[in-house]
Amino acid sequence: MKKGLNKSKTRSLREGIVFYIFMAPFMIAFVLFSVIPIISSMVLSFFDYDMVSTPIFAGLENYLRMFTTDETFSKVLGNTLKFSIVTGPLSFMLAFGLAWMINEFEKTIRVILTFIFYAPALVGNAYYIWQVFFSGDSLGYLNNFLISFGFITEPVNWFQNTSYNMTILIIIQLWMSMGVSFLSNIAGLQNVPRELKEAAKIDGAGYMKIFTTIMLPMTKTAIAAQVIFWFTGIWNDYFAPAIYLKDQTKMTLQPMMAFINSNNSGGTNLPLIMAGAVLSSLPMLIIYSTCQKFFVESMAISGVKG
Repeated sequence: MKKGLNKSKTRSLREGIVFYIFMAPFMIAFVLFSVIPIISSMVLSFFDYDMVSTPIFAGLENYLRMFTTDETFSKVLGNTLKFSIVTGPLSFMLAFGLAWMINEFEKTIRVILTFIFYAPALVGNAYYIWQVFFSGDSLGYLNNFLISFGFITEPVNWFQNTSYNMTILIIIQLWMSMGVSFLSNIAGLQNVPRELKEAAKIDGAGYMKIFTTIMLPMTKTAIAAQVIFWFTGIWNDYFAPAIYLKDQTKMTLQPMMAFINSNNSGGTNLPLIMAGAVLSSLPMLIIYSTCQKFFVESMAISGVKG
């Protein structure tokens, strides 16, 4: 009996050692490139530091400077909130609605439509496509359409007019995010057993009743996880805002922080950059620490095929 217990303990110990050996490279990289930079940014954000002299504790002075002495930061923060709150949920709702409708088709039609709506995720040069669409001359697709139907009399330079930049960015981001989100949603809906839907139809339930009583409850954790992922992805998006937003007051947080950092050759703005980095990371830290339950349940559901 004791020999059996000892063998079991030895096997468990070996398995534990193997697990930690395989996990070690990831954990080391995670600590070096994620944990340490975040902690150092938080610490430095409370000091006055120019990379030469000894750091002097400044308390919340750097954070107050971000909001009181720098009006641009407040506008940029508002732009980021607007961009994330509008684009994240809206892109998910559009993708989920399309996935729900297409999921009701027969397999052949469903596969074809899935490929068509997944196409935006496969496009490598999206900037060029939208540059042609919003071109500032009469040959641009949008200007040509509006002039042809008499909505405008002369071409509009959409990209150079900063009042249109955020709207254009939201439209482009909705199109670009449609593919991956749509595919994730249709994969989640495939996990709902068809027997349940057929039984509900026999009982006289319509599409909305089936959606609210069967499909939505069975996929709610996956939906919540996707909304959170899309919000964090859009909040941290740098590439699209950096390309399409021309005015500093129209920028989002990530391009603005990169702009401040590029002008920090003397190191005098380092504490301010650290404070901005902490503020831009704070929503992500809060979301990931409070919503882990949705991530775990979503991965568990996505691993089960109905």
